[in-house]
Amino acid sequence: MRRIQVRVTGMTCSACTASIEGAISTLPGVARSSVSLLQNKAHVVFDPSLVKDEDIRDVIEDAGFEAEVLLESNNSQTRSQKTLSGQFRIGGMTCSACVNSIEGILSKLPGVKRAVVALATSLGEVEYDPSVIRKEEIVNAIEDAGFDAAFLQSSEQDKALLSVAGLSSEIDVHVIQGVLGDLKGVRQFAMSSSLSEVEVIFDPEAIGLRSIVDSIEQGSNGKLKASVQSPYTPAASNHVEEASKMLRLFLSSLILSIPVFFIRMVCPHIVFLSSFLVMHCGPFLMSDLLKWMLVSLVQFVVGKRFYVAAYKALKHWSTNMDVLVVLGTSASYFYSVGALFYGAFTGFHAPVYFETSAMIITFVLLGKYLEVVAKGKTSDAIKKLVELAPATALLLVKDEEGRYVGEREIDASLIQPGDILKVLPGSKIPSDGIVVWGTSHANESMVTGESLPISKEVSSAVIGGTMNLHGALHIRATRVGSSTVLSQIITLVETAQMSKAPIQKFADYVAGIFVPIVITMSLLTFFGWFFCGMLGAYPDSWVNESSNCFVFSLMFSISVVVIACPCALGLATPTAVMVATGMGASHGVLIKGGDALEKAQNVQYVVFDKTGTLTQGKAAVSTAKVFAEMGLGDFLILVASAEASSEHPLARAVVDYAHHYHFFDELPMVKGATKQIREDILPEWLLEAINFSALPGRGVRCLINGKGVLVGNRALLAENGVIVTKEAEDFLIDLEGNAKTGVLVAYDGTFIGLLGIADPMKREAAVVIEGLKKMGIHPVMVTGDNWRTAQAVAKEIGIEDVRAEVMPAGKADVIRSLQKDGSIVAMVGDGINDSPALAAADVGMAIGAGTDIAIEAADYVLVRNSLEDVITAIDLSRKTFARIRWNYFFAMAYNVLAIPIAAGVLFPVTGLRMPPWLAGACMALSSVSVVCSSLLLRRYRKPRLTTILQLTVE
Repeated sequence: MRRIQVRVTGMTCSACTASIEGAISTLPGVARSSVSLLQNKAHVVFDPSLVKDEDIRDVIEDAGFEAEVLLESNNSQTRSQKTLSGQFRIGGMTCSACVNSIEGILSKLPGVKRAVVALATSLGEVEYDPSVIRKEEIVNAIEDAGFDAAFLQSSEQDKALLSVAGLSSEIDVHVIQGVLGDLKGVRQFAMSSSLSEVEVIFDPEAIGLRSIVDSIEQGSNGKLKASVQSPYTPAASNHVEEASKMLRLFLSSLILSIPVFFIRMVCPHIVFLSSFLVMHCGPFLMSDLLKWMLVSLVQFVVGKRFYVAAYKALKHWSTNMDVLVVLGTSASYFYSVGALFYGAFTGFHAPVYFETSAMIITFVLLGKYLEVVAKGKTSDAIKKLVELAPATALLLVKDEEGRYVGEREIDASLIQPGDILKVLPGSKIPSDGIVVWGTSHANESMVTGESLPISKEVSSAVIGGTMNLHGALHIRATRVGSSTVLSQIITLVETAQMSKAPIQKFADYVAGIFVPIVITMSLLTFFGWFFCGMLGAYPDSWVNESSNCFVFSLMFSISVVVIACPCALGLATPTAVMVATGMGASHGVLIKGGDALEKAQNVQYVVFDKTGTLTQGKAAVSTAKVFAEMGLGDFLILVASAEASSEHPLARAVVDYAHHYHFFDELPMVKGATKQIREDILPEWLLEAINFSALPGRGVRCLINGKGVLVGNRALLAENGVIVTKEAEDFLIDLEGNAKTGVLVAYDGTFIGLLGIADPMKREAAVVIEGLKKMGIHPVMVTGDNWRTAQAVAKEIGIEDVRAEVMPAGKADVIRSLQKDGSIVAMVGDGINDSPALAAADVGMAIGAGTDIAIEAADYVLVRNSLEDVITAIDLSRKTFARIRWNYFFAMAYNVLAIPIAAGVLFPVTGLRMPPWLAGACMALSSVSVVCSSLLLRRYRKPRLTTILQLTVE
């Protein structure tokens, strides 16, 4: 399946989005489509063998809208989730033994999934994970085996749009075509000389964007300068262009309408102007002729967009706001033209209402302009995230011998993996990477929401877009372009803003039937007043002001058509969701869609994993006791040797404790570049463990010195027939009563000792649990740990509902058991071991994600490792949907009250009626007010725990 984005212009309300989604769904091969009114985008997933990009664009244009297929992006699938297929040229092979040797070496490399070498063609094809191993490391491994190697190409494909400055003739075009045609790795390119743009499709593993840009400059002897266009620049310029276009139309309409208003209201009271206006120009009065000319310009030149949009909508049997505007203004305009000619031929000059048509269009355009400006503010969060990335970076240039010989300022979009970048104090870090020189502190609050500066030293990971505070740093770029944390956050927020909350279906349904209902009510209003007047049901004094019963009824009818507003209903949900997802991102709470946002408001249970969620995830051995004829040092080496191959946090704690016991220093943490250092240190003092196997929820098993070793819990030893002594059992019970986890060890079928491991609780855990209870939410703890330890931990933080000794797969069953009565259940876990439970929960929250935000199973990604963000996520959801409900109430109440008033329900009692121009003003302001209501969410502040707990801090 293929996914594309299409920019759609011309949409005005929910009826338009429904019309487009319906048109796209008729195409064969389309799996799903989603259209965003606010972002003016359509996301379409389809089978490229059945339907093409152009078919989707054409069907949208046939529906009456303008469509443009946007550049592809790799954001939807980050590099860490992909396996690439790379082709390498291998020289020096002489027989099949060489082939087997190379395949064996390559298959043992970390990150390599498959390796196939062909002797006849001297080529090798390697499937590898680029987040684990780089193509240069594969080449080095082949060369270390005694063969020549060179990378040729990969299965990766990227697309970029380059702006070319200095393009002035066909010769320049041919120069660019020649340069790009000769570059290895450039697969396809398309020139647009009129726009000075070139679209390039290339293999990013074979050639980088910087090489392409540099080649264009060198190939033209410096005449042509290429730069990469940001994918967000066109969207921003389109929004500015739309706002300026609406402003121009509004000002044009206003300038033409003001004289019409003066001719009607002011000029009759000024003697010399009055005498001029009552002059005859043929059969017409001068005042009527001037108004007709001015209003015709407003109606058909300024108001052309309404006619075009209404025609396109009606052509496809759909209706929208433009249809209502056209009906109302056309009724007023053509009645006035008819009255004008009627007076010219009969001498009876009925009043004309040209100013009604002009003022309706003016007020509607004012409302549309204000709406465009206000809608633009709802996407401020994305704009701020985009602005975090610096425009340029300082690249450290090496000579052929690898020595740094200078610095070069480059466009940040041209950074390539492996580049060494210099980051000055007070400047932004241009890319995700690893520190290779220097120490400093970084302010990461703008990306992660973490307010405290984070210490950075050699081997520390840094995030692009964050601020380097004090010292200079040299960093090696690891993730660039769409793979960076910042790009992934932007993509995630954009995707969330594209998604529709289930509550939006109500607005879409109402929008679909709204216009026909309003037109019906308008006709009923007209015929009701007209026939009542003909039958003498109301006094003639009401009608005299309007000259006749027909005009009297028509004005009420026009007011009904013009005052009704489907836009307010359509904007109620998406504007609030857009602001809320942006505000969540600014607080380190990433929301994956409107569906998750809607469900979170009704959460009744929050299920917490224990290790790493409620606890700090920094397990440490507090006690080690041997119950056999063996020294403590030998015991620890044996246990550490067995646990060294395990990735479990408790296993790492055991290995670290054993290393500290013997060498009195700390092992490096398993993170980034230091992982290899750690792996180099361990074999120096550990015993060889063979036949290693990890047993989820129980422990590990292996053979050391030809004898079986078991390290784990009671269940593991019991199922293998190992008896634990009474003394050890009592010691273990005491440990578990103090909220420590006991790890039991058996060697050659005999119990030999145990370790007590403590994982401190997060300092905010107890307060957050109490806060959730105050919010009416029931907290539950689920863990694979034993019952005594689990009960002790739960008691410490105030959780009554505990599920212990649960296997990783069983956590999903716990979630389903809570959902049986229809309850909404949220699961909070680390996003890795808890993926099945996160997926089973109504709302999955991955906490402490840090830079790994692309967690598929989670609906919410909490970037920081703070439990307070669980409350923030739920509170933001509640505040957002309270705002959405208020928006719907206002939009519905406006139409329910405004339409009867416009129809003249109050006229018999009060004598007051709503002229059509005032109805137009009300309609214009109704949608603006809904957008402004949603914008109030920008004032959202995280709830203070002291407020939730109703505490007073002295």
